[in-house]
Formats: sequence, C-alpha cells, structure tokens
Amino acid sequence: MEQNKVQELQDVVIRFSGDSGDGMQLTGTLFSDTSALLGNGISTFPDYPAEIRAPQGTVAGVSGFQVHFGDHRELTPGDYCDVLVAMNPAALKANRKWLKEGATVIIDGDSITEEHLKKAGFTTLDPIAELGLDAYNVVVPDITTMTREALKELGLDNKAVVKCKNMFALGICFWLFDRPEDYARRYLDTKFAKKNPIIAEANKRAIDAGYNYAANTHQFANHYRVAAAPLEKGIYRTISGNVATAWGLCAAAEKAGLPLFCGSYPITPATVILEELAKRKDLGVKTVQAEDEIAGICTAIGAAYAGNFAVTTTSGPGLSLKSEALGLAVMTELPLVVVDVQRGGPSTGLPTKTEQSDLAQALYGRNGECPVVVMASSSPSDCFHYAFEAGRIAMEHMTPVILLSDGFIANGSEPWRIPSMKDYPKICPPIVETAPEGGFMPYVRNEKMVRGWAFPGKVGLEHRVGGLEKDAVKGSISIDPDNHQKMVKTRAAKVALVAEDIPVQQVWGDEEGDLLVVGWGGTRGHLQNAVEEMRREGHRVSLCHFNYINPLPHGVREIFARFRKIVVCELNEGQFAAYLRHELQEFRYEQYNKCEGQPFTVVELRRKFESLLK
Repeated sequence: MEQNKVQELQDVVIRFSGDSGDGMQLTGTLFSDTSALLGNGISTFPDYPAEIRAPQGTVAGVSGFQVHFGDHRELTPGDYCDVLVAMNPAALKANRKWLKEGATVIIDGDSITEEHLKKAGFTTLDPIAELGLDAYNVVVPDITTMTREALKELGLDNKAVVKCKNMFALGICFWLFDRPEDYARRYLDTKFAKKNPIIAEANKRAIDAGYNYAANTHQFANHYRVAAAPLEKGIYRTISGNVATAWGLCAAAEKAGLPLFCGSYPITPATVILEELAKRKDLGVKTVQAEDEIAGICTAIGAAYAGNFAVTTTSGPGLSLKSEALGLAVMTELPLVVVDVQRGGPSTGLPTKTEQSDLAQALYGRNGECPVVVMASSSPSDCFHYAFEAGRIAMEHMTPVILLSDGFIANGSEPWRIPSMKDYPKICPPIVETAPEGGFMPYVRNEKMVRGWAFPGKVGLEHRVGGLEKDAVKGSISIDPDNHQKMVKTRAAKVALVAEDIPVQQVWGDEEGDLLVVGWGGTRGHLQNAVEEMRREGHRVSLCHFNYINPLPHGVREIFARFRKIVVCELNEGQFAAYLRHELQEFRYEQYNKCEGQPFTVVELRRKFESLLK
C-alpha cells in the first residue's frame, strides 16, 4: 500500500470523544488552536455530559469536542464528522449517528472489554459489527498499552500514565492532518512548568508516540492537508463566546470611562464570564461572587447607582430568580446588563446543553409593565461586539439590557480578529455633574426620553430611588393614577426609542424571493450555511437574522413583505415566532423548532426549506 500520500481537502470535521475524565476538551482545544495558528478557519463545539459525574464508561458520561477546520471561514462545527476519536465503547455508541458515510473511526482497542461493552449497553462483544461500521475505516490501536510503553522510563504511576492517552490520540490526528506538534508542546511546558515538569514530558512523549504510530503503520493509507483560509489581515486569536462577552463588557466600560462591576453567582454555562472578569483587576474591574442569584443582581444595581457600569451574568434558572430585582432596575431607570447564557430547561434541565428557550422570559418575565431592551449574540466572536453594544445601550439609554447568549456559542470558539479600540465609539452616559438652575429633578428627560445619571455624594444632586412608583419629574414616591399611567407609557416609549440608535435590519441574500429564513441569536451559522447551499443550487432563499429583538430594528416589515413565505427557525417551541405574530400580525409564519439540547444541523434545515418550496 502506498504510504504518506498527501490529499488536499477543503474542510474536515473531527470529533474527540470519551469519558469526562479522558481529557477530550483539552485534546480538541489543542488541535483546534494548532489549526487556527496555521491559518485555518475553525469552529468548535464542546459537548459536555449533563450530569456532574455520570457513571464512568456509560453513554451518559460521554464528553465530546467537535472541531471543523477548513480553507475558508467556518460558520458551524459541522453536522457529521469525518473522523471520530473514541476512547471507549460508550463514546463510539454515543456518536455513531454523527458519522459521515465512510468516516474514519479511531477507538482505543484496550477499552473494548466485556466490562466496558456492558456498561455502554452493547449486547455483543463486537461493537463494530453491532453498530454496522463494517463499511467505515475503523482503526483499533491499543492506545493505552502504547502510551504505557512510551512512558515506562519516567517512573510515573499507572493513573498518571493513563491520563496521557488523550495526547497519544492527539498525536495520531496531528500526523493524519499534517499538523505540527510545536504549539501543543509549548502549551504543555507552560501548563506544567511549575507544577510538575515530568507530567509535561510525559504528555509530549505521548504525542510523539501517537504521531509515530500513525506515520509508521499501514492503518492510514493517506494523510491530509487543509490550506489556510484567506482571512482579512490583522492579529487573530481563538476566542470562545464567554471570553469574548467578558472582553466586550470591559471594552464598553473603557469607552464609557467608568469602572466595571460584575455581581454574579456561578451557574453553568455562564460561569466563565465571571471568571474572566475576575482576572481583569488590571483594567479596574471589580467582581463579587455573591451567595445567590438575587444577591448578584442586587449588588450590581447598587453599583450602578454608585456610578459603575454594572453587569450580572446567569443562565435561565438564575434569570428567573433575578426577575424582581430586574423590575427594580427598570423602575429606578439605572443602566444594567444582564447576560443570560441559555441552556436546556425547565428547572435545572440540561445544564451543559444548548437551547433558546429563555426568550419569552427575557421579554415578559417580570411583574407589571416592565419593558427592557433584549439583544442576542450570534457567534463566539461577535459576542464581543454585542456585549459592547449592550453596555452602550444600557448606559446611554439608562435602561436594563438583557443580552442572550447560549451554551453553543458560549463554549464554542472561532478565530477572532482583534479590533482596534479606536474603531469603537465613545460611550456617552447622561451623567449629571452639577445641579441645574432651579434644582436637580432626577426624572427630567432628554430627547431620547432618558433621565440623568447622578452619582451619590454630590451636593445638590440628592434624590430618591426605590421600587415604588416615581413622580414623573421629581422622582418622589407617587400613587397618583394619572402619573402611573404616564410613567408606564414613558418607560415603554424610552425602550422603543432605542430603535433609532441601532442598525436597520438587513437581509443576507436577495432582497426578495420565495422563502425568507428568519432566526435569532446563536443559530446564525447553521441557518446561513443552509441558505448559502440552497442559493448555490438556484433557490430564491434569503436569511433575515436578528440580534436586536426588543425593540425590533427598523425595516423588518418591509423585508417580510417581499417574500412569498417566511419560516422562523429556533431552538425552542416557537417563542420568537409568537413574538413576531404579536408585533407584525399581517404576516403568516411557518416554524421549524428543535428542543434536543443540540444545535441545528444544516441537513435538517435544508430538508425543511426544500419542503416549504415545493
């Protein structure tokens, strides 16, 4: 068999999968970071078990990391994988449905034991035949045994040695796709330099062993090369949605000239934002890990009153708990950003899985007439931009803003061109420095119906805040019926006027056609890929994707009127479609909904769109 034949590919999807203790997230991250450094477009999807510690060797305990890399920008981590690395039978079984036809499957032969097969739910001792993988390129190296052999001279105990087997698998993939080992080796040296250099050496030897195994056996007839993507010139780094969100909030604070305060309670999958902000003391960021969700938002509201750019981060269950305090922020008209990284629900639901089911809660989940601005990020990298935008709107319009992310884009990553801060606008909150002639009236408004922001401790700017209804000018407590009606309408009008300060809605594709695909938030990549494929085949399909939800941008009605059919696609049971029916009642909306804890696939979207065009 001819060896070392190099085949050029446009893109590849690899899925690393094993027990939650097998290091699949690190393996996938090192492979994707290496690919990013080579200039490939990448998109990743970490897929964690929903239980904190599911039984080892079971399907419920499988942890996965999927990476899609190519010679162009990748918008999604891919539907199905070209290569599956399975560290045990449970990982093989859990991911069988995600294999492309003819895919390569690499499974640790040492894990195929009667005990492991039974735990994974196999009924025979031949998992390859039982799963119908005879037509696939299945490679069964004894990864654990070969890892032990490679590390036998280092004097490590068996547990430490076995932990390195993920690096053996990484070495195989490095050879298979012509990736250099340099970045991974530097990472390991840095990670273990102070703790234990022997562990770094063990992991590096495991990578070498895996690489050499792949290069010197006849298991792989080819190896592959994927060219760099033609990206815009600039300095790039790989970034996850949560980190990008944290940095965008820091940028907003810098452009406003105010300190950033984050009061939050840790909750999956939002915790990384709090952790990342806690690292930024060098930028003047203050963080408080509160005792619960209610304390988190209340500390943030207090910080906003004191003159900070205030943020609180959470997921769906925490947003429920924050709802009363969010009403307080609406009543006091203080700037506040609430970041909700959505996950499967209800209750604790699917903590590590993705969903878009908090939209109705974000729009309506408070007592009384209590409008807030609602926005959504749509990719890991644009989380930076929309976090900045959320801060800008909150501070310039003196209003709470809910920024919706989700587990898919929060944990996923992609190359991000680091922006120059000079390209971002200055944020100008309506800060009142001195009392005007006649005295300070806290609810006097500017042309955007925005009240002034007076920090405590300044002579002549003393005023009352609280949850009771306010006099429309003085800010003192008022139970007058006419005043309450006026304030209800004023708060709603203030939020509606934000539409004057956001971009007009755009269409991706032609301005008119047979089918308009509508989406919002983190589904952007999958929807755009599906629409792009259909447009290449001559279908008159376009995409209208929303990042600004309440208020809706200008131009939506005109866009919708130019298409024969409209289909709203979302990872819930139709919440945005219901909102559009309320806001734009003259149109008929088809729906495509999914609540599986997983993102859309391009294949299923295309199937739906094609059926609507018939």
